[in-house]
Amino acid sequence: MNGITSILGIHYPIIQGGMGNISNAILTAAVSEAGGLGTIGAGTMTADEVEKIIIETKKLTEKPFSLNVALSVSPNPMAILKLAVKHRLAVVTLSAGNPAPFIGKLHDEGIVVITVVASVKQAEKAEKAGADILVAEGFEAAGINSALETTTLALIPQILNRVNIPLVAAGGIGDGKGLAAMLCLGASGVQMGTRFIATKEAPFHDSYKQKLLDANDHGTVIVGRSVGKIRRLLDTSYAHCLLQREAEGITPEVFADLTTEEIHKKGALEGKEDEGFMNGGQVSGLITDIPSVAELLDRMMEEARAALSAAGNKIG
Repeated sequence: MNGITSILGIHYPIIQGGMGNISNAILTAAVSEAGGLGTIGAGTMTADEVEKIIIETKKLTEKPFSLNVALSVSPNPMAILKLAVKHRLAVVTLSAGNPAPFIGKLHDEGIVVITVVASVKQAEKAEKAGADILVAEGFEAAGINSALETTTLALIPQILNRVNIPLVAAGGIGDGKGLAAMLCLGASGVQMGTRFIATKEAPFHDSYKQKLLDANDHGTVIVGRSVGKIRRLLDTSYAHCLLQREAEGITPEVFADLTTEEIHKKGALEGKEDEGFMNGGQVSGLITDIPSVAELLDRMMEEARAALSAAGNKIG
């Protein structure tokens, strides 16, 4: 076991990223059952909505899974966090806000705390606040992104130079070679979101999965720079509509109305790429098949071992 597998009680050093309002029990449980750490993303859902997913997930797996709470996004983060205590969840992931007021309370309940960061400064603060594990997310990642725009390859080693707790790399990772690369940088594991969309268990629209299969190295676009609300989306007609509105001088309020989670659902769950957006990371260009989650994780571990061995041989 490495640092995160022992702390989290998982077999593989692979974590599912929170997927906000399209989170579901099926994919979360599948990741945990396959040896990784599944994650429910609370997004903007109500406590009742999140609780239903937690209960359903617990019916599908007895293995650990995490509850991701985006602190500045959730309408009631305290109510969501209370669910973690009520249902005795092993792990909580805190993102998009200051985790310091919550970590001690979660530790008192025996809950492991993962904190998502996008800079060295954020990582240092999270470690000081008591986080058990950090997830450092680079600009390659899908969905809501940091305005700092630091890439994973540059971000991971800089954070590792300044913190002493286990670090997980996120953004631009979708296969075993990516896992091996992050382990070589010193990370204890990886977090993936986009790659899990294109799996058999993921209950997302077939057109969303096909869009990932069709994507190339420039198959994503960045929207929201003009209003300070950066998102990485798959290159669809709706994404281009957003870019056009930005070019015309959109306000932050209108942009927010055009990127709600309800519109996200239209793209991801209903496959209406003219009416809703589909999140996608730059790793989309690496996705060429739709395996089961177990097949994906097993394959990644085999690829990682082979890549690490080949790298050692190249060094001589």
